[in-house]
Amino acid sequence: MERVDCLVVGAGVVGLAIARRLAQSGLEVVVVEAADDVGTGTSARNSEVIHAGIHYPAGSRKARLCVRGRELLYRYCADRDVPYRRVGKLIVAATPDQIPALDGVRRRGVDNGVHDLRQIDVAELRDLEPAVSGAGALLSGSTGIVDSAGLVHALRRDLEDAGGAVALRTRFLRGSVAGFRITVELSGTQQVSCGMVINSAGLGAWDVARSLSGAQLPIPPRYLAKGNYFRLESGRAPFSHLVYPLPVDGGLGVHYTLDLGGTGRFGPDVEWTDAVDYVVDDTRARAFEDAIIRYWPALPRDSLTPDYAGVRPKISGPGEPTADFLVQGPRTHGVEGLVNLFGIESPGLTSCLALADDVADELTAS
Repeated sequence: MERVDCLVVGAGVVGLAIARRLAQSGLEVVVVEAADDVGTGTSARNSEVIHAGIHYPAGSRKARLCVRGRELLYRYCADRDVPYRRVGKLIVAATPDQIPALDGVRRRGVDNGVHDLRQIDVAELRDLEPAVSGAGALLSGSTGIVDSAGLVHALRRDLEDAGGAVALRTRFLRGSVAGFRITVELSGTQQVSCGMVINSAGLGAWDVARSLSGAQLPIPPRYLAKGNYFRLESGRAPFSHLVYPLPVDGGLGVHYTLDLGGTGRFGPDVEWTDAVDYVVDDTRARAFEDAIIRYWPALPRDSLTPDYAGVRPKISGPGEPTADFLVQGPRTHGVEGLVNLFGIESPGLTSCLALADDVADELTAS
């Protein structure tokens, strides 16, 4: 039977960041990924935004890791030549009665350690973004965008340079806990004895956790929130910043983002679902238009076309407060060397390097 120090399940941006961190500490690390390439799941189906850390409850893991992860990520991208840009974002109060809520967002951001937030009035909003309509806005200068594919492949290179490996088209089937080792079975009838197993399987994290025998693991409920994106059929939106409304139940609202190539898109919305499905329903365009015209009244009608969709792995459902990242290590479940990650949605990409440090701490504290 093959033996390895650490097996990481899932080669998304978080799994690769964790694997890189552990390999650079001297461990023998193998990442297993069922897909044909790294970073093809949730890591490839998001807004590619580097978040500032504004919207999360003070003291939460999301708040702490987003603020720290943002600075780690900017530094990493600069050092590794991963394309990124600090474009800044505007959170827009569409009407005067939303100004108190906007101020609440600002206070929460300050509590989280985001110190470059500035509330602006109508006149300054018009100067910054003449096409945006609103009663005021919050300007976040530390929000940016990143080439998520470039980031994922840079993390993989670092992992392999540190002696780690990625096994593609390799599915985690089941595992069993016995003493200080975890034996796992992979597709192709491979059995591997592991000192550590990191379950960073994203949407599949629940299946991986349930497949482990020999331990009573606390497994949270799973909810799926599909996020659809639309783009303009022709031309570009006249914005130089990312433009957001105030947050909504389950997400940050239908906002405008752009990629490093200059392509703009609107989304995501929140579509609660029971299955992973990446088809964008073009009938949702009308609801998108209704949301967008609140801050961009000049949006041409019938100008949106489906772009792509992602599915967020959530541990809180409709109408419930958004849950924190859930990182379950040995101090939680008592299994030496095992870490399960659940509900790693936004700001998971921003937080990936800080999450890697957290997982390493979970393992050394056991």
